[in-house]
Amino acid sequence: MVDKLSSYDIINKSMRKLAQIKLTISIFKQGDRHVVYSPALDLSTSGKTLEEAKRRFTEAALFFVEELDQAGTIRDVLQELGWAEVNKQWVPPHVSDEAVEVRLPVSA
Repeated sequence: MVDKLSSYDIINKSMRKLAQIKLTISIFKQGDRHVVYSPALDLSTSGKTLEEAKRRFTEAALFFVEELDQAGTIRDVLQELGWAEVNKQWVPPHVSDEAVEVRLPVSA
């Protein structure tokens, strides 16, 4: 399932303000856990409930960006992940919601 995570705050300390961004996320169940993954940050978290997984993802994304900023690598890492700086704001890469059909070998 691909979903848009509701708006949340991410610190963009290079701009010294909060920036609202929306990230495309994939949500899937793995065992008894809900997993939230964002290709835009190459970041995932899990939780016992969907709400917990989304909350933990928000916290992890904030922590991730804060750590990059403190290390002085935010610009390099975001560019490597396909982000672009437009009008002094970081814009995540467009992620396709397209599905592809793949033939995989299966054992009998």
